[in-house]
Amino acid sequence: MAGIKLNLENSGITQKNILEYKEQVENIHKELHEKANEEKEFVGWLELPTNYDKKEFDRIKKAAKKIEKESDILVVIGIGGSYLGARAVIESLTSSFYNMLPDQQRKHPQIVYVGNNLSPNYINELIELIGEKDFSVNVISKSGTTTEPAIAFRIFREILENKYGIDEARSRIYATTDKEKGALKTLADNEGYEQFVVPDNIGGRYSVLTAVGLLPIAVAGIDIDKLMEGARIGQVRYNDSDLKYNECYQYAVARNLLYQSQKKIEILVNYEPNMHYFTEWWKQLFGESEGKEGKGIFPAGVDFTADLHSMGQYIQQGERSLLETVITIENPNSDIVINPDDDNLDGLNYLAGKKLDYVNKKAMEATIKAHVTGGVPNIQIKMEQLDEINLGELIYFFEKACSVSGMILGVDPFNQPGVEEYKKNMFQLLEKPGY
Repeated sequence: MAGIKLNLENSGITQKNILEYKEQVENIHKELHEKANEEKEFVGWLELPTNYDKKEFDRIKKAAKKIEKESDILVVIGIGGSYLGARAVIESLTSSFYNMLPDQQRKHPQIVYVGNNLSPNYINELIELIGEKDFSVNVISKSGTTTEPAIAFRIFREILENKYGIDEARSRIYATTDKEKGALKTLADNEGYEQFVVPDNIGGRYSVLTAVGLLPIAVAGIDIDKLMEGARIGQVRYNDSDLKYNECYQYAVARNLLYQSQKKIEILVNYEPNMHYFTEWWKQLFGESEGKEGKGIFPAGVDFTADLHSMGQYIQQGERSLLETVITIENPNSDIVINPDDDNLDGLNYLAGKKLDYVNKKAMEATIKAHVTGGVPNIQIKMEQLDEINLGELIYFFEKACSVSGMILGVDPFNQPGVEEYKKNMFQLLEKPGY
């Protein structure tokens, strides 16, 4: 059985509709793959699962073991693509309560994140959490001058140096940055931090399978070999230029067809709470790639069934500008049987003997039926299981679908010129020299 399977039955899109894009998609496929090995193009992720730096990959695993041995906590400093991919994978593949588990149950360091906001409350609370525990830092920034992570790194570097002294602090800092230039690269060279590379030809939101994501993921005890194997499976499966056989490209076309029919908002739906940050990664991937030139589907996300009790009314009967993409996990990693109760005061004995995943799936089926009836087209993406291999394939599926979808839309899916606007205003208000 294929790990990832696309289901368009409830989308209102037919195979005939999709195949009208056959020639355009073939041209996009050719254009993408012709750029795959060009350093100045941001498509290095295309062949990354088979073309990654094996020596650096081994160094990542060794560094993860060192961090695990020395530290109770790994502080990951980054913003946007510099941390979202790692957090998405870690929270998808570990316990929902990973950071709360006792050391003997967790077996790997706690992973915490900073540099993704400017809240003093958040940073002070994190400092309080660390307390007297041993910790290391993975600072992730191509330039080293992005405001949020740069401030966080200044704060936590000082804490490390005060706690351990200059020399040991240096051995606890891991810098993932540009291979040749930039403020963080210069500092890492001067201080002797262990360094990993942010590739020049892979943008931040596509970088989860580089050292940007892989070091924190490995520290959490996740098998990065299997994660890359899943991505390699995706690279092979979605390398077919024929739209008829490439479900990744079919998803890209389907969402553009729905966009043309005034479906302006795509909601990514999951029924597993630990997929929440995967949705956050997906939102950045599509939002930053497609939201340009007055175009693009707005990416949103919900966690069902919880959000059915908050957002369900709007989705069912609000403005009909929505489409839903539901991630379904066929086989749960664990399950619970619902037992009978003698009093049956809650009226649930009709479920006695049934498994909770069965109930969850029926809730999903009922919701899809209700929303489709209410005018919300539905796309399903089925995963065989939530594990490293399937998640690696799903990451590659969305990365490639996003690039193709953006090119169908007529925008460059690899730049983000609009992001600089708020920074310019902020620097002016903060009276930064040169602004």
